Amino acid sequence: MLPCKYLYDEAGSELFDQICDLDEYYLTRTELAIMQEHAGSIAQQIDRDVMLVEYGSGSSVKTQILLDALVDPVAYVPVDISEEHLLRTAERLRSQYPKMEVLPVVADFTQPFALPQPASPYSHVALYFPGSTIGNFTQDQASHILRSMSRLLQRGSGLLIGIDLQKDVGAILRAYDDGQGVTARFSLNLLNRINQELEADFDLSRFEHSAVYNDRQHRVEISIVSRRDQVVTIGAEEISFAREEPILTEYSHKYTVDGFARLAEPHGFQMHRYWTDDAQQFALLHLVLGEEMQ
Repeated sequence: MLPCKYLYDEAGSELFDQICDLDEYYLTRTELAIMQEHAGSIAQQIDRDVMLVEYGSGSSVKTQILLDALVDPVAYVPVDISEEHLLRTAERLRSQYPKMEVLPVVADFTQPFALPQPASPYSHVALYFPGSTIGNFTQDQASHILRSMSRLLQRGSGLLIGIDLQKDVGAILRAYDDGQGVTARFSLNLLNRINQELEADFDLSRFEHSAVYNDRQHRVEISIVSRRDQVVTIGAEEISFAREEPILTEYSHKYTVDGFARLAEPHGFQMHRYWTDDAQQFALLHLVLGEEMQ
């Protein structure tokens, strides 16, 4: 499996922004509606004078709704692996929120990273992880991320996290294989990136995007599939692909609210409150750090 973080170079990040605008991609639209309806109560849980740290910030569209609802946020720390996209977004937010420090961190949030220190004092750190990105990781990987998150927080501080809920499989699969082919271009861009950065010769016309649902694991499994028997050169190495051989690029796990709360509990997080849409497609959970159990 290729780690999904490599999908997000500059071109990949721009394509993902396009995916978020698709009719089939209910996740962003639904999470945005939840945030718009409940921003006041969400901000109340986070409290005032906060340093808000966002994992995998992207374009920070949903974040602006939250920032507008927060009382006197001291600093916003977007953390993302796509440097150009991150810095451009940070510059835009600085002009929109001149009283708040915007301190971008270029980092892989699955690995330890240091928080910047704002010039002004803040009351506490709050973490924000929207977009159901946690679903891209196996349960062991998600547990590792939750454990590392707990180490950035003080007792009583919180994590606001988005999860995609278990639902009709057809609706889920349409979100990951849209009719316009934007998701396919997003997947295949990974091969373009390998060609450019690792001197490879992938012919994109010989591969195709695939999304299937694993009922047992409650996840979408996304792959780039070889259309034919072929040999690809990466640098000095030749790699053979059989017809229909997949390159697994991404998981997207679907949770229940209770199931995710159980996953977070061993790392000291306790369910405080959650918000969902009327159709129960998506949920935003506010978890508060208590005593770590293990």
